[in-house]
Amino acid sequence: MVCVEATGAIFRVMREEYGNPSSLHYKGRRAAAALETARNSIAETLGSRPNEVFFTSGGTESDNWAVFGACEASERRGKHIVTSAIEHDAVAEPIKKLERMGWEVTYIMPDSHGRIPADEFAKALRDDTTFASIMLVNNETGAVNPIGEYASEIKRRKLATILHTDAIQGYCKIPFTVKSLGAALVTLSAHKIHGPKGVGALYIKAGTKLPPLILGGGHEDGKRAGTEALPAIAGFGEAARTCSIRLEETAADIRKMRDYIIKRLMEDIPETVIIGDGDSPYILSLSLPGHKGEVLMSFLESEGICVSRSAACKKGARSRVLEAMRLRNDVIDGALRVSFSRYNSMDEADFFIRTLKKASQMLFKRG
Repeated sequence: MVCVEATGAIFRVMREEYGNPSSLHYKGRRAAAALETARNSIAETLGSRPNEVFFTSGGTESDNWAVFGACEASERRGKHIVTSAIEHDAVAEPIKKLERMGWEVTYIMPDSHGRIPADEFAKALRDDTTFASIMLVNNETGAVNPIGEYASEIKRRKLATILHTDAIQGYCKIPFTVKSLGAALVTLSAHKIHGPKGVGALYIKAGTKLPPLILGGGHEDGKRAGTEALPAIAGFGEAARTCSIRLEETAADIRKMRDYIIKRLMEDIPETVIIGDGDSPYILSLSLPGHKGEVLMSFLESEGICVSRSAACKKGARSRVLEAMRLRNDVIDGALRVSFSRYNSMDEADFFIRTLKKASQMLFKRG
């Protein structure tokens, strides 16, 4: 759901600030001012400078830009990459392509909670590690990784490693600043914070050399060609501003709901397996071993409840994240991912519990 504040900004810009931000006439100048207002909003939520925020078409583009750009800029120093076995495909696939092109990649496995331990990251680093990418919050389990500790290790060893984190699932959901993360590159996306789809951003720490991924013009300070999608960007800025106002209070409310659901599920459906520790309150990964996740998902959908089996972009395919956590096959096959937002209510939580219990009972009888 796109929040009211974001939709208001989108429609206003579409109707009133429809100039090209690169044009020098007054319509262009007004559009440029709207663009910078959104950039300032994003920067404020990150604790960064506005000139370190660059708009993209979304998280996938930002991740691809970070991977390919950082590796292109640093390959003379070495061709070793450190990443995890549970990264989003927007990071994993570009890295696989670089691997096919001759780069050496170390893949760190998650622990039983779905996290990438700092000591394992430290072991993986080498003198020729030029790029490292670990996501802040895993999109399937909600596990939060210690990005700041990774950055401290790189600094302690005086390595030239460029650290990137995909922070999409943590942005405006868990407290952080670019200073606390310590990463040179941070990926953001609007649609995870009730902004529009098709717009994101990449934070690039001042002084970090990152060649453009998209060529063709001097937009975004020459780093990303293409006329900015101003209405969507304006919506992104408003969504970020709105989410950041009550970030900690909202997270606390959602955690209460998540904890309530877990307690009730363990009482009503004792065979439920909760996957991971749920560092982020916005994601609940659970399993009903003996059932098929896709069947449970279809049953819930028939009752008006939308959940996922793994990452949405995997289109229901078996989760390689849960496989990397070395979970039992029946746990993986019966897994569901439940996402929460500030618009969910306790009545919806109760309805979900009742419906999942009904699904478990009915499908068990059929089996």
